[in-house]
Amino acid sequence: MVSITRLFDFPYYQQETYNLPVALATKKNGVWEKTSSQEYIAKANAVSRALLRIGVQKDDKIALITSNNRTEWNIMDIGILQTGAQNVPIYPTIAEEDYEYILNHSGSIYCFVSDQEVLDKVNAIKANVPTLKEVYSFNEIAGCKHWTELLTLGEDESNQSEVEARKDSIHTDDLATIIYTSGTTGRPKGVMLSHKNIVSNVLDSAPRIPFDPGKSTALSFLPICHIFERMILYIYQFYGVSVYFGESIDKISDNLKEVRPTVITAVPRLLEKVYDKIYAKGGELTGIKRKLFFWAIDLGLKYEPYGANGFWYEFQLKIARKLIFSKWKEGLGGNLELMVSGSAALQPRLTRVFAAAEIPVMEGYGLSETSPVIAVNDQRNKGFKIGTVGKVIRNVEVKIAPDGEILCKGPNVMLGYFKDPEKTAEALIDGYFHTGDIGEIDSEGFLKITDRKKEMFKTSGGKYIAPQLIENAMKQSRFIEQIMVIGDGEKMPAAFIQPNFEFVKEWAKLHKVTLGNTDAAISANADVIKRIDEEVEKINEKFGHWEKIKRFELTPDVWSIDGGQLTPTLKLKRKIIKEIYKDLYAKIYDHN
Repeated sequence: MVSITRLFDFPYYQQETYNLPVALATKKNGVWEKTSSQEYIAKANAVSRALLRIGVQKDDKIALITSNNRTEWNIMDIGILQTGAQNVPIYPTIAEEDYEYILNHSGSIYCFVSDQEVLDKVNAIKANVPTLKEVYSFNEIAGCKHWTELLTLGEDESNQSEVEARKDSIHTDDLATIIYTSGTTGRPKGVMLSHKNIVSNVLDSAPRIPFDPGKSTALSFLPICHIFERMILYIYQFYGVSVYFGESIDKISDNLKEVRPTVITAVPRLLEKVYDKIYAKGGELTGIKRKLFFWAIDLGLKYEPYGANGFWYEFQLKIARKLIFSKWKEGLGGNLELMVSGSAALQPRLTRVFAAAEIPVMEGYGLSETSPVIAVNDQRNKGFKIGTVGKVIRNVEVKIAPDGEILCKGPNVMLGYFKDPEKTAEALIDGYFHTGDIGEIDSEGFLKITDRKKEMFKTSGGKYIAPQLIENAMKQSRFIEQIMVIGDGEKMPAAFIQPNFEFVKEWAKLHKVTLGNTDAAISANADVIKRIDEEVEKINEKFGHWEKIKRFELTPDVWSIDGGQLTPTLKLKRKIIKEIYKDLYAKIYDHN
Protein backbone atom coordinates (compact mmCIF):
# COMPACT_ATOMS: atom_id res chain seq x y z
CA MET A 1 0.00 0.00 0.00
CA VAL A 2 1.43 3.39 -1.00
CA SER A 3 1.94 5.53 2.07
CA ILE A 4 1.64 9.24 1.33
CA THR A 5 4.40 11.36 2.87
CA ARG A 6 5.50 13.40 -0.17
CA LEU A 7 3.42 15.15 -2.83
CA PHE A 8 4.48 12.84 -5.65
CA ASP A 9 3.03 9.88 -3.70
CA PHE A 10 -0.53 11.03 -4.55
CA PRO A 11 -0.66 9.82 -8.19
CA TYR A 12 0.82 6.43 -7.19
CA TYR A 13 -1.79 6.11 -4.43
CA GLN A 14 -4.48 7.03 -6.97
CA GLN A 15 -3.27 4.43 -9.45
CA GLU A 16 -3.09 1.69 -6.81
CA THR A 17 -6.48 2.53 -5.26
CA TYR A 18 -8.65 3.63 -8.21
CA ASN A 19 -6.61 3.34 -11.45
CA LEU A 20 -8.80 5.93 -13.16
CA PRO A 21 -9.33 5.85 -16.93
CA VAL A 22 -9.73 9.67 -16.64
CA ALA A 23 -7.47 11.19 -14.00
CA LEU A 24 -7.00 14.52 -15.79
CA ALA A 25 -8.69 16.03 -18.86
CA THR A 26 -7.93 19.18 -20.87
CA LYS A 27 -9.88 20.50 -23.86
CA LYS A 28 -7.84 20.93 -27.03
CA ASN A 29 -9.32 21.95 -30.39
CA GLY A 30 -12.82 21.29 -29.07
CA VAL A 31 -12.04 17.76 -27.78
CA TRP A 32 -11.41 16.64 -24.18
CA GLU A 33 -7.97 14.97 -24.10
CA LYS A 34 -8.05 12.45 -21.28
CA THR A 35 -5.10 11.15 -19.28
CA SER A 36 -5.40 7.99 -17.15
CA SER A 37 -3.74 7.49 -13.74
CA GLN A 38 -1.22 5.19 -15.43
CA GLU A 39 -0.36 7.67 -18.20
CA TYR A 40 -0.07 10.49 -15.65
CA ILE A 41 2.63 8.58 -13.79
CA ALA A 42 4.38 7.38 -16.96
CA LYS A 43 4.67 10.94 -18.30
CA ALA A 44 5.77 12.35 -14.91
CA ASN A 45 8.55 9.74 -14.80
CA ALA A 46 9.60 10.60 -18.37
CA VAL A 47 9.83 14.27 -17.28
CA SER A 48 11.92 13.31 -14.22
CA ARG A 49 14.31 11.24 -16.36
CA ALA A 50 14.67 14.13 -18.83
CA LEU A 51 15.27 16.69 -16.06
CA LEU A 52 18.08 14.52 -14.66
CA ARG A 53 19.57 14.28 -18.15
CA ILE A 54 19.62 18.06 -18.55
CA GLY A 55 21.40 18.37 -15.21
CA VAL A 56 18.64 19.29 -12.73
CA GLN A 57 19.96 18.92 -9.19
CA LYS A 58 18.19 18.52 -5.87
CA ASP A 59 16.92 21.93 -4.65
CA ASP A 60 17.04 23.55 -8.08
CA LYS A 61 14.05 25.80 -8.78
CA ILE A 62 11.78 25.41 -11.83
CA ALA A 63 9.06 27.97 -12.58
CA LEU A 64 5.64 27.15 -14.05
CA ILE A 65 3.45 29.96 -15.45
CA THR A 66 0.14 29.01 -17.02
CA SER A 67 -2.90 31.11 -17.95
CA ASN A 68 -5.31 28.23 -17.42
CA ASN A 69 -5.25 24.94 -15.56
CA ARG A 70 -4.16 22.00 -17.67
CA THR A 71 -2.92 18.43 -17.55
CA GLU A 72 0.67 19.38 -18.46
CA TRP A 73 1.01 21.49 -15.30
CA ASN A 74 0.25 18.48 -13.08
CA ILE A 75 2.58 16.16 -15.00
CA MET A 76 5.38 18.75 -14.70
CA ASP A 77 4.61 19.24 -11.00
CA ILE A 78 5.14 15.56 -10.19
CA GLY A 79 8.05 15.27 -12.64
CA ILE A 80 9.86 18.20 -10.96
CA LEU A 81 9.15 17.12 -7.38
CA GLN A 82 10.45 13.56 -7.97
CA THR A 83 13.91 14.99 -8.77
CA GLY A 84 14.05 16.87 -5.46
CA ALA A 85 13.82 20.19 -7.29
CA GLN A 86 11.17 22.73 -6.28
CA ASN A 87 8.19 23.87 -8.31
CA VAL A 88 7.79 27.67 -8.30
CA PRO A 89 4.32 28.52 -9.66
CA ILE A 90 3.83 32.12 -10.82
CA TYR A 91 0.61 34.06 -11.41
CA PRO A 92 0.29 34.66 -15.16
CA THR A 93 -1.41 38.05 -14.75
CA ILE A 94 1.25 39.87 -12.72
CA ALA A 95 3.50 42.51 -14.29
CA GLU A 96 6.72 41.72 -16.18
CA GLU A 97 8.81 43.28 -13.39
CA ASP A 98 7.19 40.88 -10.89
CA TYR A 99 8.10 37.95 -13.19
CA GLU A 100 11.66 39.27 -13.17
CA TYR A 101 11.69 39.67 -9.38
CA ILE A 102 10.31 36.16 -8.68
CA LEU A 103 12.53 34.38 -11.22
CA ASN A 104 15.60 36.12 -9.80
CA HIS A 105 14.61 35.83 -6.14
CA SER A 106 13.91 32.10 -6.51
CA GLY A 107 16.92 31.54 -8.76
CA SER A 108 14.80 29.54 -11.22
CA ILE A 109 16.87 27.70 -13.84
CA TYR A 110 14.02 26.63 -16.16
CA CYS A 111 10.65 28.14 -16.87
CA PHE A 112 7.57 26.50 -18.42
CA VAL A 113 4.90 28.78 -19.89
CA SER A 114 1.45 28.06 -21.28
CA ASP A 115 1.07 30.41 -24.23
CA GLN A 116 2.37 33.26 -26.39
CA GLU A 117 1.19 36.01 -24.04
CA VAL A 118 3.08 34.60 -21.05
CA LEU A 119 6.11 33.80 -23.23
CA ASP A 120 6.26 37.42 -24.43
CA LYS A 121 6.33 38.64 -20.82
CA VAL A 122 9.11 36.18 -19.91
CA ASN A 123 11.11 37.01 -23.05
CA ALA A 124 10.87 40.72 -22.24
CA ILE A 125 12.80 40.22 -18.97
CA LYS A 126 14.77 37.01 -19.71
CA ALA A 127 18.04 38.92 -20.27
CA ASN A 128 17.78 40.25 -16.68
CA VAL A 129 17.52 36.74 -15.16
CA PRO A 130 21.04 35.25 -15.31
CA THR A 131 20.08 31.89 -13.74
CA LEU A 132 17.44 31.12 -16.43
CA LYS A 133 18.83 28.54 -18.89
CA GLU A 134 15.78 27.81 -21.04
CA VAL A 135 12.06 28.47 -21.50
CA TYR A 136 9.66 25.73 -22.64
CA SER A 137 6.03 26.13 -23.71
CA PHE A 138 2.96 23.90 -23.36
CA ASN A 139 1.36 25.37 -26.51
CA GLU A 140 3.14 24.96 -29.86
CA ILE A 141 4.93 28.29 -30.37
CA ALA A 142 7.40 28.98 -33.18
CA GLY A 143 10.90 29.64 -31.86
CA CYS A 144 10.20 28.22 -28.38
CA LYS A 145 11.09 24.76 -27.15
CA HIS A 146 8.02 22.56 -26.65
CA TRP A 147 7.58 20.68 -23.36
CA THR A 148 7.18 17.37 -25.25
CA GLU A 149 10.94 17.55 -25.95
CA LEU A 150 11.30 16.42 -22.32
CA LEU A 151 8.93 13.48 -22.87
CA THR A 152 11.03 12.43 -25.89
CA LEU A 153 14.30 12.87 -24.00
CA GLY A 154 12.85 10.84 -21.12
CA GLU A 155 11.54 7.95 -23.28
CA ASP A 156 14.71 5.94 -22.62
CA GLU A 157 14.08 4.37 -19.20
CA SER A 158 17.70 3.47 -18.52
CA ASN A 159 18.10 6.17 -15.83
CA GLN A 160 14.82 5.40 -14.02
CA SER A 161 16.89 3.92 -11.18
CA GLU A 162 18.43 7.39 -10.72
CA VAL A 163 14.92 8.86 -10.49
CA GLU A 164 14.04 6.26 -7.84
CA ALA A 165 17.21 7.10 -5.91
CA ARG A 166 16.30 10.80 -5.99
CA LYS A 167 12.76 10.01 -4.81
CA ASP A 168 14.14 7.90 -1.96
CA SER A 169 16.37 10.79 -0.88
CA ILE A 170 13.42 13.19 -0.51
CA HIS A 171 12.15 13.49 3.04
CA THR A 172 8.67 14.62 4.06
CA ASP A 173 10.17 17.72 5.76
CA ASP A 174 12.00 18.80 2.58
CA LEU A 175 10.97 21.95 0.72
CA ALA A 176 8.49 21.17 -2.10
CA THR A 177 7.43 24.53 -3.46
CA ILE A 178 7.75 28.29 -3.07
CA ILE A 179 4.46 30.13 -3.46
CA TYR A 180 4.87 33.83 -4.08
CA THR A 181 1.90 35.56 -2.49
CA SER A 182 0.11 38.00 -4.74
CA GLY A 183 0.53 40.62 -2.05
CA THR A 184 -1.95 43.44 -1.49
CA THR A 185 1.09 45.52 -0.53
CA GLY A 186 4.71 45.59 -1.70
CA ARG A 187 6.86 42.85 -3.19
CA PRO A 188 5.53 39.27 -3.19
CA LYS A 189 6.86 37.08 -0.36
CA GLY A 190 8.05 33.54 -1.13
CA VAL A 191 6.15 31.13 1.14
CA MET A 192 8.20 27.95 1.62
CA LEU A 193 6.01 24.87 1.89
CA SER A 194 7.39 21.39 2.56
CA HIS A 195 5.94 18.10 1.34
CA LYS A 196 4.68 17.51 4.89
CA ASN A 197 2.98 20.94 5.04
CA ILE A 198 0.77 20.22 2.02
CA VAL A 199 0.41 16.43 2.46
CA SER A 200 -0.76 16.87 6.07
CA ASN A 201 -3.20 19.55 4.96
CA VAL A 202 -4.66 17.28 2.29
CA LEU A 203 -5.01 14.30 4.63
CA ASP A 204 -6.36 16.41 7.53
CA SER A 205 -8.91 18.26 5.33
CA ALA A 206 -10.01 15.16 3.40
CA PRO A 207 -12.42 13.85 6.09
CA ARG A 208 -14.39 17.12 5.77
CA ILE A 209 -15.20 16.54 2.10
CA PRO A 210 -18.12 14.17 1.43
CA PHE A 211 -16.75 12.39 -1.65
CA ASP A 212 -17.83 9.03 -2.92
CA PRO A 213 -14.26 7.78 -3.55
CA GLY A 214 -13.54 6.96 -7.19
CA LYS A 215 -16.96 8.19 -8.37
CA SER A 216 -16.78 12.00 -8.43
CA THR A 217 -16.01 14.50 -11.19
CA ALA A 218 -14.52 17.96 -10.68
CA LEU A 219 -14.23 21.02 -12.86
CA SER A 220 -11.08 22.96 -11.97
CA PHE A 221 -10.70 26.59 -13.01
CA LEU A 222 -9.36 28.63 -10.07
CA PRO A 223 -5.66 29.48 -10.63
CA ILE A 224 -3.50 26.44 -9.88
CA CYS A 225 -0.60 28.74 -8.95
CA HIS A 226 -2.63 29.54 -5.81
CA ILE A 227 -2.19 26.97 -3.03
CA PHE A 228 -5.99 26.63 -2.54
CA GLU A 229 -6.70 25.06 -5.95
CA ARG A 230 -3.42 23.16 -5.99
CA MET A 231 -4.08 21.52 -2.62
CA ILE A 232 -7.63 20.71 -3.79
CA LEU A 233 -6.13 18.97 -6.86
CA TYR A 234 -4.08 16.74 -4.53
CA ILE A 235 -7.30 15.99 -2.59
CA TYR A 236 -8.97 15.02 -5.89
CA GLN A 237 -6.07 12.65 -6.61
CA PHE A 238 -6.37 11.18 -3.12
CA TYR A 239 -10.12 10.56 -3.53
CA GLY A 240 -9.94 9.27 -7.12
CA VAL A 241 -11.85 12.25 -8.56
CA SER A 242 -11.71 12.72 -12.36
CA VAL A 243 -10.53 16.30 -12.93
CA TYR A 244 -11.56 18.32 -15.99
CA PHE A 245 -9.78 21.65 -16.45
CA GLY A 246 -12.01 24.61 -17.35
CA GLU A 247 -11.03 26.38 -20.56
CA SER A 248 -11.36 29.89 -19.10
CA ILE A 249 -13.57 31.88 -16.73
CA ASP A 250 -15.65 33.03 -19.74
CA LYS A 251 -16.39 29.45 -20.74
CA ILE A 252 -17.23 28.14 -17.27
CA SER A 253 -20.95 27.94 -17.92
CA ASP A 254 -20.36 25.90 -21.14
CA ASN A 255 -17.86 23.65 -19.38
CA LEU A 256 -20.27 23.04 -16.46
CA LYS A 257 -22.90 21.81 -18.92
CA GLU A 258 -20.40 19.54 -20.76
CA VAL A 259 -18.58 18.07 -17.77
CA ARG A 260 -21.57 17.98 -15.36
CA PRO A 261 -19.24 18.00 -12.33
CA THR A 262 -20.20 16.88 -8.84
CA VAL A 263 -17.77 19.36 -7.24
CA ILE A 264 -16.14 22.71 -7.97
CA THR A 265 -14.13 25.21 -5.96
CA ALA A 266 -15.01 28.89 -6.22
CA VAL A 267 -14.20 32.30 -4.82
CA PRO A 268 -16.97 34.55 -3.42
CA ARG A 269 -16.72 36.99 -6.35
CA LEU A 270 -17.60 34.20 -8.78
CA LEU A 271 -20.54 33.01 -6.67
CA GLU A 272 -21.82 36.60 -6.44
CA LYS A 273 -21.76 36.78 -10.25
CA VAL A 274 -23.57 33.43 -10.62
CA TYR A 275 -26.26 34.61 -8.21
CA ASP A 276 -26.61 38.00 -9.93
CA LYS A 277 -27.02 36.25 -13.30
CA ILE A 278 -29.75 33.97 -11.92
CA TYR A 279 -31.46 36.92 -10.21
CA ALA A 280 -31.39 38.96 -13.44
CA LYS A 281 -33.00 36.07 -15.35
CA GLY A 282 -35.73 35.91 -12.70
CA GLY A 283 -36.30 39.63 -13.15
CA GLU A 284 -37.18 39.01 -16.81
CA LEU A 285 -40.03 36.64 -15.91
CA THR A 286 -43.64 37.77 -15.80
CA GLY A 287 -46.86 36.78 -14.05
CA ILE A 288 -47.03 33.68 -11.87
CA LYS A 289 -43.53 32.50 -12.91
CA ARG A 290 -42.03 35.76 -11.63
CA LYS A 291 -44.01 35.55 -8.36
CA LEU A 292 -42.84 31.96 -7.79
CA PHE A 293 -39.21 32.84 -8.56
CA PHE A 294 -39.06 35.66 -5.99
CA TRP A 295 -41.05 33.62 -3.45
CA ALA A 296 -38.40 30.89 -3.74
CA ILE A 297 -35.58 33.42 -3.34
CA ASP A 298 -37.19 34.95 -0.23
CA LEU A 299 -37.56 31.46 1.17
CA GLY A 300 -33.92 30.66 0.34
CA LEU A 301 -32.66 33.78 2.08
CA LYS A 302 -34.26 32.56 5.33
CA TYR A 303 -32.62 29.10 5.09
CA GLU A 304 -31.20 27.52 8.24
CA PRO A 305 -29.52 24.11 8.15
CA TYR A 306 -30.76 20.93 9.83
CA GLY A 307 -34.47 21.77 9.61
CA ALA A 308 -34.13 24.56 12.19
CA ASN A 309 -36.95 26.57 10.56
CA GLY A 310 -39.52 23.86 11.30
CA PHE A 311 -41.96 21.69 9.34
CA TRP A 312 -43.87 24.38 7.43
CA TYR A 313 -40.69 25.98 6.11
CA GLU A 314 -39.27 22.59 5.04
CA PHE A 315 -42.56 21.77 3.27
CA GLN A 316 -42.44 25.03 1.29
CA LEU A 317 -38.74 24.51 0.54
CA LYS A 318 -39.54 21.12 -0.99
CA ILE A 319 -41.91 22.84 -3.42
CA ALA A 320 -39.42 25.65 -4.18
CA ARG A 321 -36.73 23.07 -4.91
CA LYS A 322 -38.96 21.20 -7.32
CA LEU A 323 -40.31 24.26 -9.17
CA ILE A 324 -37.45 26.76 -9.11
CA PHE A 325 -34.18 25.63 -7.57
CA SER A 326 -33.95 22.46 -9.69
CA LYS A 327 -33.52 24.77 -12.72
CA TRP A 328 -30.58 26.53 -11.03
CA LYS A 329 -28.94 23.17 -10.47
CA GLU A 330 -29.54 22.20 -14.10
CA GLY A 331 -27.89 25.46 -15.21
CA LEU A 332 -24.76 24.41 -13.30
CA GLY A 333 -24.59 21.04 -15.04
CA GLY A 334 -27.24 19.16 -13.07
CA ASN A 335 -24.93 17.03 -10.89
CA LEU A 336 -23.32 19.64 -8.65
CA GLU A 337 -23.41 18.43 -5.04
CA LEU A 338 -20.78 20.66 -3.48
CA MET A 339 -18.99 23.96 -3.94
CA VAL A 340 -16.01 24.80 -1.74
CA SER A 341 -15.34 28.50 -1.27
CA GLY A 342 -12.18 30.15 -0.02
CA SER A 343 -9.89 33.18 -0.49
CA ALA A 344 -12.29 35.82 0.92
CA ALA A 345 -15.41 36.16 3.07
CA LEU A 346 -18.63 34.80 1.56
CA GLN A 347 -21.86 36.75 2.10
CA PRO A 348 -24.14 34.66 4.37
CA ARG A 349 -27.13 35.31 2.06
CA LEU A 350 -25.29 33.38 -0.71
CA THR A 351 -24.54 30.49 1.66
CA ARG A 352 -28.25 30.38 2.56
CA VAL A 353 -29.72 30.61 -0.93
CA PHE A 354 -27.34 28.06 -2.52
CA ALA A 355 -27.89 25.60 0.36
CA ALA A 356 -31.65 26.04 -0.07
CA ALA A 357 -31.17 25.26 -3.77
CA GLU A 358 -29.32 22.02 -2.81
CA ILE A 359 -26.01 23.29 -4.19
CA PRO A 360 -24.32 23.83 -0.84
CA VAL A 361 -21.28 26.10 -0.60
CA MET A 362 -18.93 24.99 2.14
CA GLU A 363 -16.87 27.98 3.18
CA GLY A 364 -13.37 27.41 4.48
CA TYR A 365 -10.50 29.54 5.71
CA GLY A 366 -6.75 29.51 5.35
CA LEU A 367 -3.69 31.23 3.95
CA SER A 368 -0.78 30.35 1.66
CA GLU A 369 1.33 30.14 4.83
CA THR A 370 -0.93 27.38 6.23
CA SER A 371 -0.97 25.20 3.08
CA PRO A 372 -3.82 26.61 3.12
CA VAL A 373 -6.73 25.10 5.11
CA ILE A 374 -7.20 25.97 8.79
CA ALA A 375 -10.97 25.41 9.05
CA VAL A 376 -13.80 24.34 6.75
CA ASN A 377 -17.53 23.67 6.98
CA ASP A 378 -18.96 20.19 6.43
CA GLN A 379 -22.71 19.53 6.14
CA ARG A 380 -22.43 16.18 7.89
CA ASN A 381 -22.55 15.75 11.67
CA LYS A 382 -23.83 19.30 12.27
CA GLY A 383 -20.51 20.67 11.01
CA PHE A 384 -22.06 23.46 8.94
CA LYS A 385 -22.88 26.89 10.34
CA ILE A 386 -23.76 29.89 8.19
CA GLY A 387 -21.60 32.96 8.75
CA THR A 388 -18.62 30.89 9.94
CA VAL A 389 -15.70 29.18 8.19
CA GLY A 390 -16.44 25.89 9.96
CA LYS A 391 -14.50 24.04 12.61
CA VAL A 392 -10.71 23.79 12.73
CA ILE A 393 -9.41 20.67 10.93
CA ARG A 394 -7.74 17.84 12.86
CA ASN A 395 -4.07 18.17 13.96
CA VAL A 396 -4.27 21.96 13.67
CA GLU A 397 -4.50 24.21 16.71
CA VAL A 398 -6.01 27.69 16.67
CA LYS A 399 -5.98 30.20 19.48
CA ILE A 400 -7.21 33.77 19.58
CA ALA A 401 -4.66 36.37 20.78
CA PRO A 402 -5.73 39.04 23.30
CA ASP A 403 -6.14 41.55 20.41
CA GLY A 404 -8.41 39.10 18.55
CA GLU A 405 -5.80 37.88 16.03
CA ILE A 406 -6.08 34.25 14.90
CA LEU A 407 -2.92 32.26 15.66
CA CYS A 408 -2.33 28.85 14.10
CA LYS A 409 -0.01 25.95 14.90
CA GLY A 410 0.28 22.60 13.14
CA PRO A 411 2.05 20.48 10.50
CA ASN A 412 0.51 22.72 7.81
CA VAL A 413 2.37 25.87 8.92
CA MET A 414 5.05 26.96 6.43
CA LEU A 415 8.81 26.57 6.89
CA GLY A 416 9.15 30.37 6.55
CA TYR A 417 9.59 33.07 3.90
CA PHE A 418 12.32 32.33 1.35
CA LYS A 419 15.48 34.41 1.99
CA ASP A 420 13.60 36.56 4.51
CA PRO A 421 14.41 35.62 8.13
CA GLU A 422 13.10 38.96 9.43
CA LYS A 423 9.58 38.57 8.02
CA THR A 424 9.63 34.89 9.06
CA ALA A 425 10.44 35.90 12.66
CA GLU A 426 7.61 38.46 12.61
CA ALA A 427 5.06 35.89 11.40
CA LEU A 428 6.15 32.79 13.34
CA ILE A 429 6.33 33.33 17.09
CA ASP A 430 6.67 30.38 19.53
CA GLY A 431 5.55 27.99 16.78
CA TYR A 432 2.35 29.94 16.10
CA PHE A 433 1.72 31.58 12.75
CA HIS A 434 0.18 35.04 13.13
CA THR A 435 -2.47 35.16 10.42
CA GLY A 436 -3.21 38.89 10.45
CA ASP A 437 -6.92 38.02 10.61
CA ILE A 438 -9.26 38.90 13.47
CA GLY A 439 -11.72 36.23 14.58
CA GLU A 440 -13.47 34.33 17.33
CA ILE A 441 -14.39 30.73 18.13
CA ASP A 442 -17.99 30.26 19.28
CA SER A 443 -19.26 27.87 21.97
CA GLU A 444 -19.79 25.09 19.40
CA GLY A 445 -16.23 25.35 18.06
CA PHE A 446 -17.00 27.25 14.85
CA LEU A 447 -14.44 29.81 13.72
CA LYS A 448 -15.70 33.19 12.57
CA ILE A 449 -13.52 35.74 10.77
CA THR A 450 -14.40 39.34 11.48
CA ASP A 451 -11.68 41.25 9.60
CA ARG A 452 -8.08 41.62 8.48
CA LYS A 453 -6.04 43.03 11.33
CA LYS A 454 -4.08 45.33 9.04
CA GLU A 455 -7.22 46.48 7.22
CA MET A 456 -8.99 47.65 10.36
CA PHE A 457 -8.53 51.34 11.05
CA LYS A 458 -9.44 54.05 13.53
CA THR A 459 -11.31 57.23 12.71
CA SER A 460 -10.02 60.47 14.21
CA GLY A 461 -12.71 60.00 16.87
CA GLY A 462 -10.88 56.84 18.02
CA LYS A 463 -13.53 54.38 16.78
CA TYR A 464 -12.39 51.12 15.16
CA ILE A 465 -13.81 50.33 11.70
CA ALA A 466 -13.77 46.79 10.22
CA PRO A 467 -14.07 47.56 6.47
CA GLN A 468 -14.73 44.01 5.20
CA LEU A 469 -17.93 43.66 7.21
CA ILE A 470 -19.31 46.90 5.77
CA GLU A 471 -18.09 46.10 2.23
CA ASN A 472 -19.69 42.65 2.25
CA ALA A 473 -23.01 44.09 3.40
CA MET A 474 -22.91 46.85 0.75
CA LYS A 475 -22.07 44.40 -2.06
CA GLN A 476 -25.44 42.73 -1.49
CA SER A 477 -26.90 45.66 -3.44
CA ARG A 478 -27.18 44.87 -7.13
CA PHE A 479 -26.10 48.45 -7.88
CA ILE A 480 -22.70 47.95 -6.22
CA GLU A 481 -20.08 45.82 -8.00
CA GLN A 482 -17.07 46.74 -5.84
CA ILE A 483 -16.60 48.95 -2.78
CA MET A 484 -13.69 50.00 -0.59
CA VAL A 485 -14.33 51.62 2.77
CA ILE A 486 -11.87 54.40 3.63
CA GLY A 487 -11.35 56.81 6.54
CA ASP A 488 -8.20 55.87 8.44
CA GLY A 489 -7.52 58.85 10.72
CA GLU A 490 -10.41 60.82 9.19
CA LYS A 491 -13.49 62.08 11.02
CA MET A 492 -15.85 59.52 9.40
CA PRO A 493 -15.88 56.39 7.24
CA ALA A 494 -16.55 56.88 3.52
CA ALA A 495 -16.24 54.72 0.42
CA PHE A 496 -15.16 54.42 -3.18
CA ILE A 497 -17.87 52.52 -5.07
CA GLN A 498 -17.60 50.94 -8.50
CA PRO A 499 -21.18 50.67 -9.79
CA ASN A 500 -22.41 47.48 -11.42
CA PHE A 501 -22.47 49.18 -14.83
CA GLU A 502 -24.43 46.37 -16.54
CA PHE A 503 -27.17 46.39 -13.93
CA VAL A 504 -27.33 50.21 -13.83
CA LYS A 505 -27.95 50.19 -17.61
CA GLU A 506 -30.87 47.74 -17.16
CA TRP A 507 -32.28 49.84 -14.31
CA ALA A 508 -31.98 53.03 -16.39
CA LYS A 509 -33.82 51.42 -19.33
CA LEU A 510 -36.63 50.31 -17.03
CA HIS A 511 -36.95 53.71 -15.34
CA LYS A 512 -36.39 55.73 -18.52
CA VAL A 513 -33.26 57.38 -17.13
CA THR A 514 -30.91 58.82 -19.74
CA LEU A 515 -27.32 57.69 -19.20
CA GLY A 516 -24.17 58.77 -21.00
CA ASN A 517 -22.29 56.37 -23.28
CA THR A 518 -19.28 55.77 -21.05
CA ASP A 519 -18.71 54.29 -17.59
CA ALA A 520 -17.37 57.68 -16.49
CA ALA A 521 -20.62 59.36 -17.62
CA ILE A 522 -22.70 56.75 -15.74
CA SER A 523 -20.66 57.37 -12.55
CA ALA A 524 -21.28 61.11 -12.85
CA ASN A 525 -25.04 60.75 -13.50
CA ALA A 526 -27.08 62.47 -10.76
CA ASP A 527 -29.91 59.89 -10.93
CA VAL A 528 -27.45 57.02 -10.54
CA ILE A 529 -25.73 58.72 -7.60
CA LYS A 530 -29.10 59.37 -5.93
CA ARG A 531 -30.22 55.75 -6.40
CA ILE A 532 -26.96 54.33 -5.03
CA ASP A 533 -27.23 56.74 -2.10
CA GLU A 534 -30.62 55.14 -1.27
CA GLU A 535 -28.96 51.69 -1.30
CA VAL A 536 -26.13 52.87 0.97
CA GLU A 537 -28.58 54.48 3.40
CA LYS A 538 -30.68 51.31 3.58
CA ILE A 539 -27.65 49.08 4.33
CA ASN A 540 -26.19 51.67 6.74
CA GLU A 541 -29.08 50.91 9.09
CA LYS A 542 -27.41 47.60 10.02
CA PHE A 543 -24.38 49.40 11.47
CA GLY A 544 -23.57 51.52 14.50
CA HIS A 545 -23.59 55.29 14.08
CA TRP A 546 -19.75 55.49 13.92
CA GLU A 547 -19.60 52.74 11.21
CA LYS A 548 -22.11 54.23 8.76
CA ILE A 549 -20.80 55.33 5.35
CA LYS A 550 -21.32 59.10 5.50
CA ARG A 551 -20.09 59.94 2.00
CA PHE A 552 -19.09 58.08 -1.14
CA GLU A 553 -17.78 58.70 -4.64
CA LEU A 554 -18.48 56.52 -7.68
CA THR A 555 -15.35 55.50 -9.59
CA PRO A 556 -15.40 56.01 -13.37
CA ASP A 557 -14.02 52.61 -14.38
CA VAL A 558 -14.21 48.87 -13.76
CA TRP A 559 -11.84 47.56 -11.06
CA SER A 560 -9.70 44.75 -12.44
CA ILE A 561 -6.43 42.82 -12.11
CA ASP A 562 -5.02 44.60 -15.18
CA GLY A 563 -6.21 47.99 -13.88
CA GLY A 564 -4.22 47.36 -10.70
CA GLN A 565 -7.15 47.55 -8.26
CA LEU A 566 -7.39 43.77 -7.64
CA THR A 567 -4.93 41.00 -6.82
CA PRO A 568 -5.00 37.81 -8.95
CA THR A 569 -7.35 36.29 -6.34
CA LEU A 570 -9.65 39.32 -6.72
CA LYS A 571 -8.88 40.93 -3.37
CA LEU A 572 -8.74 44.72 -3.10
CA LYS A 573 -5.30 46.34 -3.38
CA ARG A 574 -6.23 49.00 -0.85
CA LYS A 575 -3.10 51.15 -1.04
CA ILE A 576 -3.18 51.24 -4.82
CA ILE A 577 -6.93 51.94 -5.02
CA LYS A 578 -6.46 54.86 -2.62
CA GLU A 579 -3.65 56.18 -4.83
CA ILE A 580 -5.61 55.71 -8.10
CA TYR A 581 -8.59 57.65 -6.72
CA LYS A 582 -6.67 60.19 -4.61
CA ASP A 583 -8.64 63.05 -6.21
CA LEU A 584 -11.92 61.44 -5.14
CA TYR A 585 -10.44 60.93 -1.65
CA ALA A 586 -9.57 64.62 -1.46
CA LYS A 587 -13.09 65.49 -2.61
CA ILE A 588 -14.72 63.30 0.06
CA TYR A 589 -12.65 64.70 2.92
CA ASP A 590 -12.35 68.26 1.54
CA HIS A 591 -8.56 67.98 1.37
CA ASN A 592 -7.44 70.80 -0.90
